[in-house]
Amino acid sequence: MHSRELKLFAGSAHPDLASRIADIVDVPLGRACLRRFSDGEVSFQIDENIRGADVFVVQPTCTPVDQHLIELCV
Repeated sequence: MHSRELKLFAGSAHPDLASRIADIVDVPLGRACLRRFSDGEVSFQIDENIRGADVFVVQPTCTPVDQHLIELCV
């Protein structure tokens, strides 16, 4: 069985939780840039190669739920 590389990224809802998970699974958090524009639009850009990897984004859906869900969908 071939195991693929694990990539872990943090959304803005709870970066401390993402960091703790990364420590537990011994995987560094991936490099990504999250930007919010003045009109409310969101941009999430992954700054590393994730091809062929198993990718997880840690993004709880706590309040404000709508903003955190949009981040997760982008």
